[in-house]
Amino acid sequence: MALHPGNLPAIEEYLRPLEHAADFPQMPTKLEEAGLNLKFVSALLFKTIHILGLETNVDIAAQMKLSQGIVDDLLARLKQQGFIEIRGFNGSDSRVMRVALAQAAKELAVEAVRQCEYVGPAPVPLQQYQDQIKKQSLSCEKISLEDLTRCLSHLTLPASIIRKLGPAVNSGRSILIYGPPGNGKTSISEAIGRAYRQPVYVPHCIEVDGQVIRVFDPTVHEGIQLPKEDHQDHTNLLRKRADPRWVKCRRPVVITGGELTLEMLDLDYDETSKFYEAPPQVKAIGGVFIIDDFGRQLVQPKDLLNRWIIPLEKRVDYLTIHTGKKFDVPFDELVIFSTNLPPENLLDPGLLRRVKYKLRVEPPTIPEYITIFQRVCRQYRLELPDEILGHLLEDFYPRTGLPCAGFHPVFIVEHAIASCRYQGKEPRLTPELVEDALENLYIIAPKKPTAAGPFQAMTFSRLS
Repeated sequence: MALHPGNLPAIEEYLRPLEHAADFPQMPTKLEEAGLNLKFVSALLFKTIHILGLETNVDIAAQMKLSQGIVDDLLARLKQQGFIEIRGFNGSDSRVMRVALAQAAKELAVEAVRQCEYVGPAPVPLQQYQDQIKKQSLSCEKISLEDLTRCLSHLTLPASIIRKLGPAVNSGRSILIYGPPGNGKTSISEAIGRAYRQPVYVPHCIEVDGQVIRVFDPTVHEGIQLPKEDHQDHTNLLRKRADPRWVKCRRPVVITGGELTLEMLDLDYDETSKFYEAPPQVKAIGGVFIIDDFGRQLVQPKDLLNRWIIPLEKRVDYLTIHTGKKFDVPFDELVIFSTNLPPENLLDPGLLRRVKYKLRVEPPTIPEYITIFQRVCRQYRLELPDEILGHLLEDFYPRTGLPCAGFHPVFIVEHAIASCRYQGKEPRLTPELVEDALENLYIIAPKKPTAAGPFQAMTFSRLS
C-alpha cells in the first residue's frame, strides 16, 4: 500500500480540462469596486514607484494587479494633489505615460515603507475574500467512486477503503485515518487531494483593518495558467476577465507533520516587514489540510482539537491581528488526521466525536502484498524470483512474527538497486541483497552461525 512514484496515474489525466467552479472574481473597473480606500492604495502606489523604480502607468498596473483604468484614474487624482508628475508619453503610444513621484510623495513613500514594507499585488478586502470562499466551497464539488478509484489506482487497497472514503470526502468534514505504520495512510491522504477537479481562486493577499496578510504561497498553491489576452483594457472586456489580484489554482493540499505547533495556526507577523503570512489552515482553504503523524506534534492532540472545536463544528475560524482586531474566515477544508498511534490513546471520547469520520487502514493481506511487490518490480523493471517471495512469506514473516507492511517491497527493491549500482552491476534481486535490505529495515542480532544458505537465521527487533 505504499506510494509507488512510477505508478502514479498518467500526467495527462491531470491535465484534462477542469470542471467549472463558481463565478470567478471579476476585474474591478473602479477603485470602489476593488474594495480599497484611496489612502491605502495611494500608499501602495507610492511604495511601488519608490522601491521598484517603475516609470510608466502600464508597469505600475501590472505590478499592482489593478486595471489600467483604475491606475490611470488614481494617478490623475494624485497629480491634482501634487504628488505625481507626468513626464510625457512613451513614443506615439498615448496609453503609456511616464510618471514620477513629487518630493512630497517620496516622503510619504518612505513613511509608508516604515509602516509596512509590502510591495506587490493590491490586496483583496476581507469581505470579498469571505464571499469568494463561499462561492467555491468544497460543497460545490462531489467526488464520485470513479474519481477516488482513479486517484488511488497507484495503491493496492481493498474495495472497502474506497467505499468508506467517498462519504467522508464528500462531507467536507474531518477524517481520522489510523493503523499500523507503512501501509499507505499518508499516500491515501495525498491522493484524496488529487480527486478534486474544480479550480479555486486564491488572493495574493488580503487586507484587514489596514493590515496586509499574504495568502498565496507558490509552495502550496498550484497555479493554472490563464489564456493570453490582448493588452487593450476596454471596459466591455473587463467583466469577462478574472481579477488579477487572484490566482487560479487547483484545490490546495497542505501537509504538516511533527513540526506543527499551536502558534503556527495563528497569523505570522514579521516585525521587520510589518505584514502577515497566513497560517497553513488558511492556505488550505478550499482544499485538504493533512496533519501527518498526528500525536507526534509538539502540541498535544487534545490541545490541537480544543483549538479547532469551533472550526470543525461551526466551519469558521477566528484570527487576530496585532492591533487586537479579530476577524473570521470560513473553515472550508477537508481536515485529515493521519496517525500510527491508537486513537483512544490520543483523544478522549468527547474530542474523538469532533472528528466525524474514522478509517482504519490495515496491513496488506498476502495476495495484496504479492500484488504490491509485483507492481514495484514492474516499475523498476526487475525480476521477482520465487525464491525471494517464498522466503519472505514462508520464512521471514512467520519466523519473526512481524506483519507484512505495504512499504516493505519498495524498501527492499530500492536498497537492492542501490547496492547493485554501488557494485557496478545490473540491478537485480538476490537473497544476499534482500538480507542486506532487511538489516536496514530492522535491528538484527545474529544467532549462532549456520549453514542454512544465503538467508541466515537471525533475531529481529523492529525499529520504531
